[in-house]
Amino acid sequence: MSAPRGAGIDASYVDAFGLRREVPADVQAAVVRAMRPGEEAAGREPVAIGRPGGRLPMPGELTLEDGTQLGPVDRLPRDMPFGYHRLQRPSSDAGTLLIVGPGRCHLPDPLRAWGWAAQLYAARSSASWGIGDLADLAALTAWSREVGAEYVVVNPLLAPRPGLPQEASPYFPSTRRFRSPLYLRIEEVRGAEMVDLAARSAAGRALNAERLIDRDRVQACKMAALEGIWAARPPLDGLDAYRAEQGAALREWAVFSAVAERHGAGWRHWPQALRRSDAAAIRRFAADWSDRVAFHEWLQWQIDLQLQRASTSGAALVHDVPIGFDSDGADAWAWQDLLADGASMGVPPDPFNRAGQDWGLPPFVPERLRGAGYRPFIETLRASLRYAGGLRIDHVLGLFRQWWVPRGNEPTAGAYVRYPADELLEIVALESERAGALVIGEDLGTVEPGVRRELRRRRLLSSRLVYFERRPPASYPRLALASVGTHDLPTIAGAWLRSDLDDQVRAGLVPDVAGLAAMRHRLARAAGSPTDTEPREVTETVHAALARSPSALVTASLEDALAVQERVNNPRTVRERPNWSRALPEPVEALVADRGARRLARMMRRG
Repeated sequence: MSAPRGAGIDASYVDAFGLRREVPADVQAAVVRAMRPGEEAAGREPVAIGRPGGRLPMPGELTLEDGTQLGPVDRLPRDMPFGYHRLQRPSSDAGTLLIVGPGRCHLPDPLRAWGWAAQLYAARSSASWGIGDLADLAALTAWSREVGAEYVVVNPLLAPRPGLPQEASPYFPSTRRFRSPLYLRIEEVRGAEMVDLAARSAAGRALNAERLIDRDRVQACKMAALEGIWAARPPLDGLDAYRAEQGAALREWAVFSAVAERHGAGWRHWPQALRRSDAAAIRRFAADWSDRVAFHEWLQWQIDLQLQRASTSGAALVHDVPIGFDSDGADAWAWQDLLADGASMGVPPDPFNRAGQDWGLPPFVPERLRGAGYRPFIETLRASLRYAGGLRIDHVLGLFRQWWVPRGNEPTAGAYVRYPADELLEIVALESERAGALVIGEDLGTVEPGVRRELRRRRLLSSRLVYFERRPPASYPRLALASVGTHDLPTIAGAWLRSDLDDQVRAGLVPDVAGLAAMRHRLARAAGSPTDTEPREVTETVHAALARSPSALVTASLEDALAVQERVNNPRTVRERPNWSRALPEPVEALVADRGARRLARMMRRG
C-alpha cells in the first residue's frame, strides 16, 4: 500500500539525543493505512500562496473573498487585499484557493511587555462557584493592568464533552471552536434576575471550601441554574446576530451537545444513523429537540458576552490553542473525513519523558486538510483569536511535522508525518494580522534544524524557559516569550525546595532526581542566588533577570507569584494525581493585597 500524494512520511529521524533512528517498515505501513488512502475525500481543491503585486501560479479568473470579481489576471494588483480568494482556470472545473497574506505575524509597537500566566479555573474569587470564571478573569485583567502587566496568558477555555465526568485537561477539548459553560458567572448571565438563585449561589460558593476543583459538582450546580434561567425565557435580543456570525459551526456544536446529552458523550458509540453531522437523522433530531439545541447556542452566546467583557477590562488576553482535540468529541465528529483512522498524535522519547507520549488526539491527514481548503484550521484560529491580543499555539512544531503513533503501538513505535508548513504559517500570519494579535509558538521538544529560523522569519515568538536554556536570560532572542517554566514543569517553590520529587513519589512515579537537579541548577544560575535563598527571593530575582532580557514578552505564573509548590500538571500521570484541578491558595481579590505578587510585579515593571 502506497502513501497518499504529499503524505511525507519520514523513513528516519534524528531523536532528542542526537541519534538517527530508522522507522520500521511495518510502522510506516500502519501510518499509511491510518491515512485511508483508498477512500475518496470530498471537497479536494488546489491551494496556492500569492503576494500583492506578484505573479500568479497560473492565469485565471480571480474572485476576491468578499465576492468582488477581478476577471482574468496573471498578476495580482499591488493593492490586493489580504484574504482567501478563488482562482478559476477556464480549462478546469476545480478552483484554486489563493491565500494572500502578509507573510509574517502582527507585532505590537513597542515590542516590549510583561504579563501573567494564569490557569483561569484555579483563579477563583469568593463569588466563584467552585471554579474560576469569566468575571474572575475580568477582575484579573483589571488588576494586571493596575500593576503594570500588559497581557494575561490564559489556559485554553475550550468546551470538553458534555455530561459527566467532566474532562479536567484543557488540552483535551471536545471542540477548539467553542468554550466551556463552566466558566460562566451565573449571576451575570442575561435573565439571571428572573429566577431565584440564592440557594444555588450558596451551594456553588460552598464548593470553594475545597482546594481541589470538583468539575462534576460544578457542572451539576451551574447547569441546573442555567436551565432554570433558560426555562424563564430570558431576553434573546442579539442571539440571532450571534448565530448568523458563527454560522454552521455553532449549529454543529449545539446539535452535538444535545445528542451527547441523550446518547452519551462519545459519538462513536451513538446509534449509527447519528454518527455523521450531515446525516438526515441528525437533521430530524435537531428539529425534534430544537429547544435544547437553542439552549446550547444560547450558552455559547452568554460565554461570548462575558469573554468580551473580560477582554476589555484591563490587560490584553492571550488565548491558547491546543494541538488537537478529543477523538470522541464534536470537532472529530464534524471533521471525521479529514482525520486519520488508527493513529494518534504524540512525541517520541526525550530527556524528560524517555517513554515518549501518546496524547490520544486524532491528527488531520495533511492532504485531506489541504483539500478542504484548511477550513478547520482557519475556524480554529479565528475562534481562538476572538477578543485576543495574542495567541499561543501549543506544540507549534506540529505545523511542520507530527509524530503519529499507530493504534496499539507504544509511543516509541511511531513516525513523523510532514505537513504543508508554508501554507499553514501563511494562514497563521493572515489571521494574526486581521486580529491585530501577536503569536507565540510553543517550540519545545525535538526541534529539527531550520524550524526556529522559519518561525522567526514569520515573526512568531519562540518559547524560552529558564529550566531548559543553557545560556542566561540576557542572551535570549528578542522574538521570544521568556518564562521560568510551563504548566507541565515544577513551580519555582517546588523545584527549589525539591518538594516536586515528593509529589512524583506520591503519584507512583520514579522521581526524576537528575532532571529536577538540572532545572534547579539553571534556576539558581539565572537568579544568581545561593542554594540557601528563600523561594520567594529566588522568584523575584530570576524574574528580574528575565525582565532585563531582550525578549519581547516575559511572563510570570500566578502559582510562582503565590509560592505554590505543586505543579499544575505532570505529563507522566493521568489519574495518579489531580492534574489541572488545584485552585490557587488565595482568591483573586486577595492578589490586590498580596505582598509577594506586588513585589514580583514591581520587579517585572522595573525590567
